[in-house]
Amino acid sequence: MTKLSGKVALVTGAGQGVGQGIALALAAAGAKVAVTGRTITKLEATCAMIAERGGSALPIAGNVKDPANLEDMVAQTVARFDGLDILVNNAQEVPNGQLLDVSDEAFVAGFESGPLASFRLMKLAHPHMVARGGGVIINLASSAGIRWDMAGYGAYGAVKQATRVLTRAAAAEWGRQGIRVLTIAPHAESPGLKWWIANNPVEAEAFFSTIPLGRIGKLEEDIGRAVAALCGPEMAYLTGATIPLDGGQANFD
Repeated sequence: MTKLSGKVALVTGAGQGVGQGIALALAAAGAKVAVTGRTITKLEATCAMIAERGGSALPIAGNVKDPANLEDMVAQTVARFDGLDILVNNAQEVPNGQLLDVSDEAFVAGFESGPLASFRLMKLAHPHMVARGGGVIINLASSAGIRWDMAGYGAYGAVKQATRVLTRAAAAEWGRQGIRVLTIAPHAESPGLKWWIANNPVEAEAFFSTIPLGRIGKLEEDIGRAVAALCGPEMAYLTGATIPLDGGQANFD
């Protein structure tokens, strides 16, 4: 695939899991990719995988809760690759637990690493995308925000629903500038999901039995390639939507 040839992407939290899967798929589609995260060795491993396939990638260590780090991520990406066309806001600290058990610090960290970091990066990316004639922003949400039983997921769901609202607003405000903004809500074989399964085996079994396709998504093949497709020219009329990459489980209608 080369449909993203000439495009430049920035993916947060790309040292492992969903972020890494997305970075690999974007690179396979022809994009140059800046990968960010807190652990440089993980980022370098992602970049090495991309380089082995003939792609081009740049590792940038940083914390999405730090505004200066966010500015540096965008600045380094633009300096290295001469622009920015695709932004994927994947990094997120998860404030899981019953409401009485979630601390203020964990709740704030969820918002700082999630919707606030996405908000800041979206604004930082905006002028560079405008200069290129448009771009695509992919924000990550979760079906946890629309669960039938919100017990234990209130803080996390609140964070992810805030991200969906930002997507809708940016899509409405920036569409005439050629910038499309989408949300994906994936189920994938990520370290976070594996941790949840290990710590909630009974609930996990019941949860996954409700997935029509009967399996969890693969990081690159199912989630990453879907994101690459959403960023491609064939999807030029799609914006403001939440795409549930979850095997048909959630209903965002």
